[in-house]
Amino acid sequence: MPATTAPARAGLPPPGPGPGALRACMSRFATGVTVVTFDDDGRPRGATMNSFTSVSTDPPLVLVSVARRARCHDLLPGRPFCVNILGAEQEPLARLFAGSGAHTEPRWAPGARVPRLDNPLAWVECEPWRSYDGGDHTLVLGRVTDLGHRDGDALTYAWSRFGTAAESTDGIEHLI
Repeated sequence: MPATTAPARAGLPPPGPGPGALRACMSRFATGVTVVTFDDDGRPRGATMNSFTSVSTDPPLVLVSVARRARCHDLLPGRPFCVNILGAEQEPLARLFAGSGAHTEPRWAPGARVPRLDNPLAWVECEPWRSYDGGDHTLVLGRVTDLGHRDGDALTYAWSRFGTAAESTDGIEHLI
């Protein structure tokens, strides 16, 4: 059944859809899956997030959207962080950092300046840039200081479940 909004009241803007309707609609948008990692007083921490995007190439900026109810919400803004883009075989890491997986200690990349998972599909290391109010989320922008990637299939999330985006042999890297 399609979601609808309530009728407008005289003199007021029409109300928006409820959180459940918005979540159901947005679940149709396939995204990659990331684990955002950072240092918390000498302890590596992380959280699974799929609200991640590139913002600017000059300066190089990325954005993660952190739920205010997330345990890392008050810890992440103002700290260097690393966005670990997960490969298809790394679903257990996504579940672990979402709090629903088997509790095992993740492998960390040795010598990384900011805590980084070992062997993600891609990683983007950031210095804090700015944070903005985003309703029930905080939009955290980071200035990219280092990055890297490897070949492989990507872990995706759509329809409230994990999936795979196969690595194409017809990518655009040769154009860049």
